[in-house]
Amino acid sequence: MTDLRANPAGVRAFSVMAKPIGPVCNLDCTYCFYLEKEKLFDGHRRFQMSDEVLREFIRQHIEGQDVPVVGFAWQGGEPTLAGLEFFHRVVELQATFADGRQISNAIQTNGTLLDDEWCAFLTEHQFLVGVSIDGPARLHDLYRVDKRKRPTFDAVMRGLELLKKHETEFNTLTVVNRSNAAEPLAVYRFLKEVGSGFMQFIPLVEREPDAAAKAMGMGLATPPQPAPENGEGPPVTTWSVGPDQFGSFLVDIFDEWVRKDVGRFFVQTFDVALANWVGAPPGLCTFAATCGTGMALEHDGNLYSCDHYVYPRFKIGNVLDASIAEVVNSDRQLRFGSDKLTTLTLSCRECEVRFACHGECPRLRFASSSDGELGLNYLCRGYRRFFHHVDPYMRQMAHLLARGLPAAGVMDLY
Repeated sequence: MTDLRANPAGVRAFSVMAKPIGPVCNLDCTYCFYLEKEKLFDGHRRFQMSDEVLREFIRQHIEGQDVPVVGFAWQGGEPTLAGLEFFHRVVELQATFADGRQISNAIQTNGTLLDDEWCAFLTEHQFLVGVSIDGPARLHDLYRVDKRKRPTFDAVMRGLELLKKHETEFNTLTVVNRSNAAEPLAVYRFLKEVGSGFMQFIPLVEREPDAAAKAMGMGLATPPQPAPENGEGPPVTTWSVGPDQFGSFLVDIFDEWVRKDVGRFFVQTFDVALANWVGAPPGLCTFAATCGTGMALEHDGNLYSCDHYVYPRFKIGNVLDASIAEVVNSDRQLRFGSDKLTTLTLSCRECEVRFACHGECPRLRFASSSDGELGLNYLCRGYRRFFHHVDPYMRQMAHLLARGLPAAGVMDLY
């Protein structure tokens, strides 16, 4: 591990996606890549994060960063399964170690377990709640089902209504799959109707199990590091979104957004793109030149290089043995982050929209470029189409912002 005392210029701002209940969830979504992570914890039957791990995590996460606002992100599995008492302990420990700094919390949930007590707590302590919902019922219920394979849309909507009743700040996360990607405007307009002011669209790309996954008894391929060495690997699952399909999904939503909704509704992909157009940090690791400062913490205290890399070979430490600041500054993690840049294909390096994409996430770099070079992002064609399409609009918004005017002025031009 790198000793921060010998590396004062090390990483001083990082994020950790904390899994207080590990991969345990009350739903059984067809496409979920995290449920099967239970197999990584054989013999560890109690998935609840211990108070010892929680205390060390919160202390280290606050003390290890030189930022005015320290953000905590709670995810799963389904983090509300940890119980309300657990999160009361969270805010208690945060107050203990805050040392004058502001603390923020975000929790990602399927929304089905929310009740009045939960929502009152979340509002009181100013948690930002991310609700996973894939569109109207006919699209959401295709894959997002419970343990008995029953639809979950109505339960999610009950949770959303409770959040609105308690005036809890929330946004939505939509997994873009083979089905809902075919109806982009139906998804977008639905999210607006239910009151989502900020939307995240996450492309679903999963591959059938490779040899490493089969050896662990898992049903999905392990991620490359950073690109496959022998061939393109196993095919994607039938529910994965296609590259061209995802590009069309983004373009269709953008065309409606840029004419009607700029400044009223916010879409993460569009915000991040605009940041790259104006030369600001994108705020999202997938579109940054390098990564490595966003780690995952499992319930047992183990730290992993990334939420999508929770596999034994990407374990980088444990909060009970080493500080998070030491781990994020370790040679191993720094190399993991820089590999995102150094392993770009030649076609990626020469691409005219590289500044907006930076090859996206390395876990999806299992396709071949036109000259046969391995390591191209699977979604490349879709992203190239999207970034070329939005270029004139992004330039106009960047020009408006440079003049001190709101980006929403772009709607008057189109």
